[in-house]
Amino acid sequence: MKKLLRQSLLIMAFMPFAAKAQFETFRDSVVQLYGVVMTADSLRGLPAVSILVKGTGRGTLTNGQGVFSIVVLKGDEIEFSCIGFKNKITKIPTNMEGNQFSIIQLMVNDTSFLPAAIIKPRPSREQFERDFVGTDVPDDNIEIARRNTDMATRRMLMRTLPNDGKESVNMNLARSAQKYYYTGQAPPMNIFNPFAWGEFIRSWKRGDYKKK
Repeated sequence: MKKLLRQSLLIMAFMPFAAKAQFETFRDSVVQLYGVVMTADSLRGLPAVSILVKGTGRGTLTNGQGVFSIVVLKGDEIEFSCIGFKNKITKIPTNMEGNQFSIIQLMVNDTSFLPAAIIKPRPSREQFERDFVGTDVPDDNIEIARRNTDMATRRMLMRTLPNDGKESVNMNLARSAQKYYYTGQAPPMNIFNPFAWGEFIRSWKRGDYKKK
């Protein structure tokens, strides 16, 4: 028990010294980075340049004259980015003396190649009228709906498309109802029904009985 108490007292006695040493190490690694960002060709200060400490999410922007200041750590990588210029990455030295580091960062223009634009003269009145009349105008929703609901189109779809589940169930129910209705008696024959013959002739003309 006395040994454990002695060890605890020693640890408590050395804790302030360890914390102080750790604080001194951290304070020695903190660097005040400041400088100016300029164009490489004209040495003009660049405003609104994004300065980001990679891996930390911390950063800042240059002012109207391209001047900036930010707190970083030794060994950090600093990325400079600006629209129209190539990105630059600068690493803070780990063996530097002191806690201040100044830099003049030059940015190089980033050339962007756009697709060629072909400018043609205005067409004549005759060319405009010919192109206007010959232009294929796509169908709107009303015309597409009218074409899809055409009688011939619906008949073709009825012959080619299979019945869905609801239609099959309704058909079987109708057949069962008709069968139960005439249970115990002979069902009527439509051979002498003029309306049935008229429907048969119309179906035959439409081609409903052709082989699919």
